[in-house]
Amino acid sequence: MHRTISMEPALVLPPDPDERWDLATQVGVTSAVVHTLEIGDGRRPSDYDTLLRWKNRFANAGIDLAVVEGSVPLTDATRLGTPGRDEEIEEFCRFLRNLGRLGVSVVCYDWMAGVRWARTATSVPARGGSLTSAYDNDQMRRGPEPDIPEITAADLWANLEYFLERVVPVAEEAGVKLGLHPDDPPRESVRGVPRIINSVEAYERVLDIVPSEHNGITFCQGNFAAMGVDVPETIRRFGDRINFVHFRDVDGDADSFVETWHDNGPTDMRAAIEAYRDVGFDGPIRPDHVPTMAGEANDNPGYETKGRLFAIGYLKGLLETAATE
Repeated sequence: MHRTISMEPALVLPPDPDERWDLATQVGVTSAVVHTLEIGDGRRPSDYDTLLRWKNRFANAGIDLAVVEGSVPLTDATRLGTPGRDEEIEEFCRFLRNLGRLGVSVVCYDWMAGVRWARTATSVPARGGSLTSAYDNDQMRRGPEPDIPEITAADLWANLEYFLERVVPVAEEAGVKLGLHPDDPPRESVRGVPRIINSVEAYERVLDIVPSEHNGITFCQGNFAAMGVDVPETIRRFGDRINFVHFRDVDGDADSFVETWHDNGPTDMRAAIEAYRDVGFDGPIRPDHVPTMAGEANDNPGYETKGRLFAIGYLKGLLETAATE
């Protein structure tokens, strides 16, 4: 029996053409995620003309710009509610309207203040001498607290509500879906700074702030695994509020974990894909936090090329299996 599978395997690609564009199309990937903060030069344009050039460059190569992630006009001014927040939210709304005009369907953002994605090691030996990353809170907590204004979890919730109440209606008008990424790691705090997007219950609260399919989730599987939840069951729980997927896995919990190969972690990845199929998820899904393989310098841990190509092959195999019973 064949079932309809409409998920879009995607890869993080730079906004300027290079070999990674060729490799993506050669393995059959035609959806791009732009995340310049991870693999580019840190640009965060929000103006129509720059985004138009990005969109057309990809289109000319047979690639659809499906997601803008990380490279968004959102900083701690908004998360912390400091001066400049309203101006930044206005810029974020202009950004959404411009993406809507260009047919970019998803924006991935996060609510981690002060300390962002936290790792304590980026060269942990894994299968065959590959290298991966890890987090150990015993090591992390000994470091200095970030130099930011004092903030409480209640403050972060109030600021997130303020943000969502203003941007979700614009996202609806623009036809752009928002996907809130979990805190990574999903702890109560990191170096004294509270974190709030760290549990299933927290996401239920987020989704209730503005009930809309445009106020949704970036379902980062590794973070949900670190929360200790059943990943396939949680996919079914959130269903059509999942707007974007990070395909990854970790071994451990929010206190201490190691990134794994996509086919060698504790999560049943086939069951996860089947859950996305069953809830009708039809959005972009991309490999994340891949191992660094032989011949790669590990200059950009988690985002080297060979591991992402392996993960795409594995993902496409699971998608084909899920489509045939």
